[in-house]
Amino acid sequence: MPELPEVETVRRGLNQLTLSQEITGGDVLLDRTIAYPFSVDEFLAKIKGSAIASWHRRGKYLLAELSPPSPGWLGVHLRMTGQLLWLQQNEPLHKHTRVRLFFGNQQELRFVDQRTFGQMWWVPPGVPVESIITGLAKLAVDPFSPEFTVEYLANKLQKSRRPIKTALLDQSIVAGLGNIYADEALFKSGILPTTLCTDLQKKQIEPLRTAIIQVLSASIAAGGTTFSNFLNVKGVNGNYGGEAWVYNRTGEPCKVCGNVIGRIKLGGRSSHFCSQCQM
Repeated sequence: MPELPEVETVRRGLNQLTLSQEITGGDVLLDRTIAYPFSVDEFLAKIKGSAIASWHRRGKYLLAELSPPSPGWLGVHLRMTGQLLWLQQNEPLHKHTRVRLFFGNQQELRFVDQRTFGQMWWVPPGVPVESIITGLAKLAVDPFSPEFTVEYLANKLQKSRRPIKTALLDQSIVAGLGNIYADEALFKSGILPTTLCTDLQKKQIEPLRTAIIQVLSASIAAGGTTFSNFLNVKGVNGNYGGEAWVYNRTGEPCKVCGNVIGRIKLGGRSSHFCSQCQM
């Protein structure tokens, strides 16, 4: 699933390529991809003629601010396998293409989604975005927000008896953090993924907060991670995978101490760690 760095990489690419260009039309190939409005025809009619003023990110959600004559917002969640690709309209259609948005100069923004869990929304002007895209209301603060302080993180974690890895995947604690970067941040902060939140010491919270920001920043700089199917808007793989400390490196030597990287299941998700560097 694309996490914060991948979504941020897509956002930056979209802001470079799609701004101030009129949406001339579109085609929805899988109706259930459109979460709101419930009529596909209405969705296409509402966004037609608009231009994208700016793309924003909230957690793992992408939000495009639309300009008149049909203002409002276009929301996108890539979910597990979604891709937004900026292509020429004559490019052959991928079999998992779900939505096509047409622009001038025969360009299009194509939503490709193999597992079909991704969604798109049109939010009318003057309507709170959270009232339509309800998942936004449940999000915690962004790791790059000034509100993401040591005190904030300590308050959120020390109320929970869950393993720290499980807690970090909770979007009501840290917005945008997922399996890859939770593993990486726990390694860099020296904390085992099985450590209960209530057992964390105050002195461990600050390194954890710092590590979360560092690994997310490093991945954004590398264009995200591609272990399965992530591509940026130009169809290019992310490069962070080659820099990973522990994620997807089961059985390989730790880059710090040489100990073998282990893997366990926590809450149905794989967790990668070094038993020597993490305590």
